[in-house]
Amino acid sequence: MRTCVERFLDHLAVERGVSPNTLAAYRRDLARYEAFLRGRSIVDADAISPRTVRSFLASVSAARYGPEQTPYAASSVARTLSAVRSLHRFLVREGLLEHDPARGVRRPRLPRALPRALEVEAIVRLLEAPDRRSPTGLRDRAMLEVLYGAGLRISELTALDVDDLDLEDGAVRVLGKGGREREVPLGRAAVRAVREYLARGRPALARPRTRGALFLNARGGRLTRQSCARLLGRYAVRAGITEPVTLHGLRHSFATHLLEGGADVRVVQELLGHASVATTQVYTLVTRDHLREAYESAHPRARRRGGR
Repeated sequence: MRTCVERFLDHLAVERGVSPNTLAAYRRDLARYEAFLRGRSIVDADAISPRTVRSFLASVSAARYGPEQTPYAASSVARTLSAVRSLHRFLVREGLLEHDPARGVRRPRLPRALPRALEVEAIVRLLEAPDRRSPTGLRDRAMLEVLYGAGLRISELTALDVDDLDLEDGAVRVLGKGGREREVPLGRAAVRAVREYLARGRPALARPRTRGALFLNARGGRLTRQSCARLLGRYAVRAGITEPVTLHGLRHSFATHLLEGGADVRVVQELLGHASVATTQVYTLVTRDHLREAYESAHPRARRRGGR
């Protein structure tokens, strides 16, 4: 099994070109699968049955982690099954396995989790939180403006180079999931913040060995997603935002605010870089809930009793 798993991971990295984060997630899930199989003295893929896979999923569902012994969410169990399924499909396709034992194993039912979007007023306070008198403050303002203004994934933002920008046309070239490239418009506020950062912030952070990375850390290297997350948390506190704020939450807010403003879901799909419009349509549920709340609070025949 060890050889099979390594061959599959090489396939993901070399032939499919998955991101380092995705590859790391597959590696973690399959290492757990291997450990489970070893514990049952199963070392050959041919000895795995559907019952084995179901027992593995049951063990993941029953497991606890952390000091509070928190159970794994259904989404984590489903992700683990997805990794196992992908492995076995690969082994069958490569002729290393005759039958796929994971094919008929059902994934757990997932509760529909709607993305949380910040109110526009909270977004404005967040964007204005960095101190633009310092190079890092200029960087952070530009970073937040681009994250929200273009709806980028954090991995897309940290991978940006200066050459990916077209500030004259107000656009940025992004390499998204699956190696799909797209061009996303940048609003005037984001363009202004990036221009200011490039003029007075980035030169102060750059070092002799600095390459083309757009957003630099204090040592002149590329800013990481972990650093961005810490900075966002700091600015959320400074902006007086008490609800949880995440990097991906800015992307959720971008999509939700576009749809609330009347943008077509297909346009939002292209801007977000979603391969399927079904992924984007979850945001229409959020805006529909928002419209219903507004309707029920404003229409005289929709108000609930006691809500006069």
